[in-house]
Amino acid sequence: MREIQGAICVSAILQIILGYCGIIGFLLRYITPLTITPAVAMIGISLFQAASHNAEGNWGIALLTIVVMVLFSQYLREVDVPGVKYSQGRLKWSKLPLLKLFPILLTILLMWGLCAILTVTEAIGPENSARTDTKLALVRNSAWFRFPYPFQWGVPTVTAAGVFGMSAGVLASAIESVGDYYACARLSGAPRPPTHAINRGIGTEGFGCVLAGLWGTGNGTTSYSENIGAIGVTKVGSRRVIQCGGLIMILFGLLSKFGAFFLTIPSPIVGGIFCVMFGMITAVGLSNLQFVDLNSSRNLFVLGFPIFFSLMLPEWVKKNDENLEFTGNSELDQIIKVLLSTHMFVGGVLGFFLDNTVPGTREERGLVAWEDQHDGEDSAGAQSKTDRCYDLPVGMVWLRKQKWAEYVPFLPTFQEKKLSMTRPKWCKRRNGKWNCRVKK
Repeated sequence: MREIQGAICVSAILQIILGYCGIIGFLLRYITPLTITPAVAMIGISLFQAASHNAEGNWGIALLTIVVMVLFSQYLREVDVPGVKYSQGRLKWSKLPLLKLFPILLTILLMWGLCAILTVTEAIGPENSARTDTKLALVRNSAWFRFPYPFQWGVPTVTAAGVFGMSAGVLASAIESVGDYYACARLSGAPRPPTHAINRGIGTEGFGCVLAGLWGTGNGTTSYSENIGAIGVTKVGSRRVIQCGGLIMILFGLLSKFGAFFLTIPSPIVGGIFCVMFGMITAVGLSNLQFVDLNSSRNLFVLGFPIFFSLMLPEWVKKNDENLEFTGNSELDQIIKVLLSTHMFVGGVLGFFLDNTVPGTREERGLVAWEDQHDGEDSAGAQSKTDRCYDLPVGMVWLRKQKWAEYVPFLPTFQEKKLSMTRPKWCKRRNGKWNCRVKK
């Protein structure tokens, strides 16, 4: 555990550098719709094994979970439920949009209760994974209170093999997070993430990994695709929800028995939930195709080959993990194997390379439509909305007065000094604004 802690802490420095130094943001100028599509789509597609693994214990419960969740989130989402609402200092009867706001929670509670009834009545066998009593020992054996603290397992130790191996996971996680940011923004109705926001996100994830290593959690921190799928199902993307969820997680982390209690949720229920949410993530990735010309054989190749190859190559690497040697150096080989076994990394890199090297017009590649939508929003006043959406919560008035802040890649005041590849060559920047002449 101490070696894992040290590997996480040191390798996370790579992610901090990638984000806070603006390296990830520099690469964004070459990110196009045909780069994002296979990258984000593979986040959802590659997770089919996790969904299947959880659902296969009892496909009946898993399928019923899918039906109930689809019913709540799609067919009945506009149906209000009678309830009590607190307003103006008193309780009032009112109609609440519970099915619209809490389809996942209600589905879990309903199916959890059904599994409990089937368990008590012995309608399902003792080996069935849909039973709710298989993990009760976790609740009995866990303490009521436990306060985690840094170095609880001892002072972390650092080894070259551990750091290099963990660096592969950190790099793959950082690249996957970029796709998660685009998917999250699209599902929540937010503007496309600007460069500084992505830089700040990657750097902050690295900082979170350092803290996780110091506290000895045994894992780092990263964007979680399941949560993005939850936004697509519930249509709730408020930061207040995330903040409240964070407080609840802290509470459950301190009250161990409550956290252990939620581990008793049967895995087929989790598998059914995954099927719906991962499907949403896949669809978000494919939705970027609205900008490109799908009648182009060039685009069909750039789209199809990365998706197919990113399904095939990682599976081959995983099956032949012990026999693969690329460089003869065990640490470097481990990094390569981790990257090549990550579906999203393979799909994203292939899409990135092919779309930026295979000849094609800007209209064909979808850059014109992509820019027109973004620039159209800007002309309609959405630029100020973008600025507010990705601003820091405090200190923005002071920050905008500081000249040095324009050179810090992770601050909202950051100004890119070089023209993006998506800007016409006849554009010039003057007084902080783009002035472009239209060639006839």
